[in-house]
Amino acid sequence: MPDALGTAIERYLADLRLQNASPHTIRNYASDLEQFAGYFTPPGQHPPAPAAFTVLQIREWLGDLYHRRLSPVSVRRKLAAVRSLFQFLAKNGSVPSNVARLVRTPKAPQRLPSVPTAEQTNDLINAVAEDRLERPFPERDRLIFELLYGCGLRISELVGLDLEDFDYTEHWIRVRGKGRKERQVPYGSTAAAALEKYLTVRAAKARERGLLMNHLGGRLSDRGARGIVKMYARLISGDASMHPHSLRHAFATHLLADGADLRAIQELLGHARLATTQKYTQVSLTDLMAVYDRSHPKAKNRT
Repeated sequence: MPDALGTAIERYLADLRLQNASPHTIRNYASDLEQFAGYFTPPGQHPPAPAAFTVLQIREWLGDLYHRRLSPVSVRRKLAAVRSLFQFLAKNGSVPSNVARLVRTPKAPQRLPSVPTAEQTNDLINAVAEDRLERPFPERDRLIFELLYGCGLRISELVGLDLEDFDYTEHWIRVRGKGRKERQVPYGSTAAAALEKYLTVRAAKARERGLLMNHLGGRLSDRGARGIVKMYARLISGDASMHPHSLRHAFATHLLADGADLRAIQELLGHARLATTQKYTQVSLTDLMAVYDRSHPKAKNRT
């Protein structure tokens, strides 16, 4: 017979699926919550029931995460998963309150995203368009890069696109972001050309409305799309560190560098808070200082 905590976790993950949370989010939360339950499960016994958990127990679990030298980012993500679980249980009356909310969130280091230059990004996308690697689905792969960089999409937003989400005349896309929030994002002429070319060869199962297909004719997964991006970046640019979010960062940073308004970029990215978008101003300032240090005759005297 399953224990109460395990059953609660299964119910919570089922609710995430009903809310159309991304497979990536569900996979991470399932792993984090399984580890959380495992910590409180003695050999041959069941963990405490959800309603029996106390703040001290949550803090003890956090202490173990620090003892195992997990990064603050990983600790924050695991705590977020536990908080979200208890919030779900509190809403449906399974626990009296969300005890995990009373635990302080560890501070994460402020790191600037690594951003490829406009030249590097365009060289990579041009190489993808030329099909230098002779991949089986070159039209699809080119469209992936055009939409990630040309529209600043998250990978989960990209693979979640349906054929009906496109206004093919006005060049707008309906994008479903975090928290099921929808926004309208424009796409340019190069993305439109890539889309038109891809649709002529798109091979899908009957009644499949997803935009991007895998080799079986089903919707391409976020893991599959990540692998495609990393494979091209590694083989063409020699950059094993590039990932889909690098192209989203590049989208925002290059717009800002060319004079785009910060709030407009916020809307395009689907950020709930302007502060999240403002990190790109720091990237631009860093790039500006690097140019100054390389080029200005008085740069060596700068303090």
